[in-house]
Amino acid sequence: MNKSRCMIHAPTFSHSEHLAVLPGLTHGFLGRDGGVSDGLYASLNLGPGSNDDPEKVKQNRNIVADAVGAASMDHLISLYQIHSPNVVVTDRPFDWGARPEGDAMVTSTPGLALCVLTADCTPVLIADPVARVIGAAHAGWKGALSGVIENTIAEMVKLGASPHNMTAAIGPSLSQDSFEVGPDLKAPFTEKHDWSERFFRPGDGDRSQFDIWGFCEGILIREGVSKIDCLGEDTLTQPNRYFSNRWRVREKRSDYGRNGSVIMLTE
Repeated sequence: MNKSRCMIHAPTFSHSEHLAVLPGLTHGFLGRDGGVSDGLYASLNLGPGSNDDPEKVKQNRNIVADAVGAASMDHLISLYQIHSPNVVVTDRPFDWGARPEGDAMVTSTPGLALCVLTADCTPVLIADPVARVIGAAHAGWKGALSGVIENTIAEMVKLGASPHNMTAAIGPSLSQDSFEVGPDLKAPFTEKHDWSERFFRPGDGDRSQFDIWGFCEGILIREGVSKIDCLGEDTLTQPNRYFSNRWRVREKRSDYGRNGSVIMLTE
């Protein structure tokens, strides 16, 4: 490790109690703490989509790769996220400049740290410790509605996993109190999933408060996953701990960083 990285304290991980007890696996949910970025991006900004100094983003990703035990920054892999249901199945690192589009990753290859980037959207990490298959999904409301969680599970099954053996963790994102939506967002959910009505609490006027954690858990249960952990960490109300796009909009800031959620099979 070079000297500049030695000067940085280890990033702070939050862990799922359910995932933490599984053998042959490392994971963690990261916020702002433990990196080298400053200003709007202080300090552990992992997102190349921000306007942060690219070299600082790379160094931050190196820090996280070290912390999870990945061989290099290249083994901490993220996608060009587009709020889609698309899942990328991978067995090797890919060139950062040519990272594929998609919003979920699946692998059965040890040493590949799947890293979802969020700043209010919901990260979902999934593992089958029996088949040794993992998945990581970026479940913003668009992705969650269009099936990114269902597709992640389906691709894991193709690699030999079984929903019965899967454990899932729902990471830091907008809580129901922080997620105000209009009828234009509520209607597609309730039309596609009539059971989802209960996740929309009446708000002011025609507004609703959306429980996306409950919705994601509902999808996981319907896909056959019964071991589910929700961290219950709200990004909007903890701006010193997590990056949040909604907080950025409210405070009229020009840009924002990205939180990381990581899962990796160990050798």
